This record gives sequence, C-alpha cells and structure tokens, in this order.
Amino acid sequence: MAELTHPRDIVLLVDDSPEALGFLTDALEQSGFSVLIATSGSAALNIVERITPDLILLDAVMPSMDGFETCRRLKANAGIAQIPVVFMTGLTETEHVVHALESGGVDYLTKPINVDELRARIRVHLRNARSAQSARVALDAAGRHLLAVKGDGAIHWSTPQATRLINAATGSDDGLDLASKHIAAFMLERERLGPARDNLLSMNNGGQAALQFTFLGAIGADEYLFRLTATSRRADDGVLRQHFSLTQRESEVLLWLAKGKSNRDIGEILGLSARTVNKHLEQIYVKLGVENRASAAVKAAHVLHEV
Repeated sequence: MAELTHPRDIVLLVDDSPEALGFLTDALEQSGFSVLIATSGSAALNIVERITPDLILLDAVMPSMDGFETCRRLKANAGIAQIPVVFMTGLTETEHVVHALESGGVDYLTKPINVDELRARIRVHLRNARSAQSARVALDAAGRHLLAVKGDGAIHWSTPQATRLINAATGSDDGLDLASKHIAAFMLERERLGPARDNLLSMNNGGQAALQFTFLGAIGADEYLFRLTATSRRADDGVLRQHFSLTQRESEVLLWLAKGKSNRDIGEILGLSARTVNKHLEQIYVKLGVENRASAAVKAAHVLHEV
C-alpha cells in the first residue's frame, strides 16, 4: 500500500539578505517545511494575497518598508491576520522588541539565528496557532457559513453568516434553535450508525426552502463542524430554470428575488458575493427581457403561480 503523505507546513521567509535567505531556506527545508521567499515587505504582501502560509519569519530591518510596517499591514488583512509572525533581527534593544510585539509579532529571534532554537519556536507557534484558532482555520478551509455543535447537537458557536443564512431560510429569528433540534437527531443517528450514516442533513421549511448541513468532522473535544448551504425548493427552482432557460445558479437567484429578498440577503443565503449576485441578475434580466428586479420578480411570480 502506498505510504500516506501529509501536507507540509508553509513558512514565508522575508529578508533582504541573500545569505540569510539561503541559510534559513536550507535549514527550514531540512526540517520538513515548505518555504516561500520574499526579499521585501511589498513582495511578502503580494505573496499572501495568493498563498496563505502557516507562519511568517520576518526581518525587522529592510529598505523601503521595514518589518514593523510590513507586519502591521499583514495584520490589517482579516484573511491572514491570524498567521503568527516571528521577527528576526540583529536589533536587541528593548524598544525594538516592544516595537515588534506591538506591530503584531508573536516572538522575536536575534541574529545570528540558532537553527535548533528556530525550529523549536516555529513548532511551538504553529501548535499554539492551531489550538487557539481551530475555528478560524476551519473557516479558511471550508468557507464562512459554518457552525459547530456539541455531541448532543447543542449549538457551540455559529458564524454570523451561518446565523443569517439559517434565519433567512427558515423565516425565523430563532433559526438556530430549529437547526439544533435537527442536528441533535442527526448526531444521535450518526452515533448509532457510525460511518454508515452519510454526512448530509437537509432541513425543510414548509417546502419553501431547504438548508443543507454537511458534517465536516470533529475539530476539538466535543466540538463538531458543519458547513451550511441553502437550496430553493427543487420544484420551483426547476420550473424557473426550464421556463426561462436559466442556469442552476441563475434560477436560485431569481427564486429568492421573487421571494422579496435583497441582493445582500441572496448573497448570504447562496454564499455569493454582492458582485456575483449582480452579475447573475444582469444575465437574468437579459433572458427575461426585463430591465429591473421588480419586473423580473413579477415575471417569476407569474410563472410559479401557473404551476
């Protein structure tokens, strides 16, 4: 049987010194890390827009944009603010150490770097970050419409997006309580059947809407994660799609539009950005031969009432 491989932790190394980059890259790769290299603060900011590292090693003293300013800009980006930043520098004065920590760093290594100490500190900070940010890591991996429950189905936490999605789809401000009852039954059945129980749970609301919960697994002691998606009632969705020659997503957008939902609500329900909702609406208007949302809603309602 082929040996299982595990993804390697990614370290972004930011330093303007070629010698330091070469030495540290070799040391980190020999320790089992994947290494990304940036020779300036601006290059580091560009890299994290495309790839999310697990930890950043940042030189404090660099031309143009120093490490302190680079760290502040990294921490201003909500999508990567949780990544631990470890400073490296020859500066040892207390004010520089304080400056590094105030900028958002979690640790400070003085040059010349001791490789054994570097490895140990990296592993400690990676472990701490995963322990403290388990929910945030899950959000990055699976999207923002998530909730976590205890083994008995009680809601442990829910993202604001997931809460709004549940409330919108159920038409209730107590949507989480309704969801908890369904999830509790799911968890009991899963405990009884084990892996034989599939990972999908559907929750209907009078046939008008359905929430689908995907069980993602355990993320902690007595903490289980679900991803949420909303789908319109299949009959209505299919009618609109067939009548107007719409795509699946366009028919979903149109149905929620006909139900009086705003663009923001539609985006929350379907997990789309406002820009994507607008793009779908542009195509819907063309296919329906209308110029605005009100006319589109009227046409959709008319077709649905005929069914």
